[in-house]
Amino acid sequence: MSFRKLLLAGACLPMLVFAIPANAAPESTDPIKIVTNNWTSQVVLSNIIGQLLQQQGYNIEYKPSDTQLQFTAIANNDMDFQIEVWEGSMAESFAKSLASGAIDYGAHDAVTREDWWYPKYVKEVCPGLPDWKALDACAAKFATAETGAKGRFVGPPADWGKHYSERIQALNMNFQEVPVGQAATLWAELQAAYDRKEPVVLFNWTPNFIEAKFDGEFVEFPKYEKACLTDPKWGSNPDAVYDCGAPASGYLKKVGSKELAEKWPKAAEFLKKANFSNAEIAKAAMMVDVDGMTPEDAAKKWIADNETIWKAWVN
Repeated sequence: MSFRKLLLAGACLPMLVFAIPANAAPESTDPIKIVTNNWTSQVVLSNIIGQLLQQQGYNIEYKPSDTQLQFTAIANNDMDFQIEVWEGSMAESFAKSLASGAIDYGAHDAVTREDWWYPKYVKEVCPGLPDWKALDACAAKFATAETGAKGRFVGPPADWGKHYSERIQALNMNFQEVPVGQAATLWAELQAAYDRKEPVVLFNWTPNFIEAKFDGEFVEFPKYEKACLTDPKWGSNPDAVYDCGAPASGYLKKVGSKELAEKWPKAAEFLKKANFSNAEIAKAAMMVDVDGMTPEDAAKKWIADNETIWKAWVN
C-alpha cells in the first residue's frame, strides 16, 4: 500500500475517544521524550504509550535514536523513556545507563529471545539441527557468491549491538555474517528463501509477528551465561569471549530518565505499570508488517481493542 493510500485510510478512521479518569493537570507541560527505535513492535508500543499519555494531558515527543546511544541519552536526561529493553542485545548498555543515573522501570510479562533462526524445512537438508555444530557442518549449503565457500548468516542492523562476527570467530564456524540495513530486509530475505525452499539462517527474535507466519526454530548454541561475555576462560574457547548463544528466556524491560520520575511522577507511575505480553507485542507488530497499517493507527487500534488492559495502568 502506498504512503498516500495509508494517509487516506488513516483520514477515514473514526475519531477514537476513550474515557480515561480525569486526574489533576499534568505536573509539567514540557514534553516527555519517548525513544523510538528501528523495529516495528518498539515503534507501535511507543505510540501506544504516547497516545495514552496524551489522553491524560501530557505533551509527548517521539525521539528516534540508535539502540545503544539511547541509553546514554536517557541517563543524561536528554530522552525520557524507552519501552523495549531487550536483554539479548541491550543488557550491557542498559546496566551502564543505570549506573549513570537512569531508572529501571520494570519488566514486561513478555519473555524474549534473539538469535540465529531458520525455517523448519532447512532440517531436511541439514540433519542434526537445531544443534549449532550440525549447522556448521552444513555451512556450504548456505554459501552465496558474496560469502564464497562460507555459509551466509543474514545478520541484524549493525547498531543493534550484536556480536555475531565475534561468535563466529570464537566458535571457529565456517560462516560469515552479512548484516542488513533494516529489519524489513530480514523478512524480505526470509520470504524469498521460503518461497524457493532454499537454505537460509538469519537473525530473528521473539516476540515477533514472524512466529505467526513462518514455522521455524532457533539454533541452539552453548548455553548463555554472563561470564561468556567477559571471561575468555569461560566456554569452549579459552582465548575468546562470545562463545555462547543468547539468553533463551531473556527479559524485556523499560527504562526512564531520572528527570522523568522527578518532573512527571504520575506519568512515571503509569509507565511502571505498563506491561505487554508476547502475544500482545506480536499482534502489535503484525498490524504493521502484515496488515499494512501505520504504527500510529496500529496503536489506536490496540488501544481500542485492549481497554481492560491499559485501564489497569492508569492511576
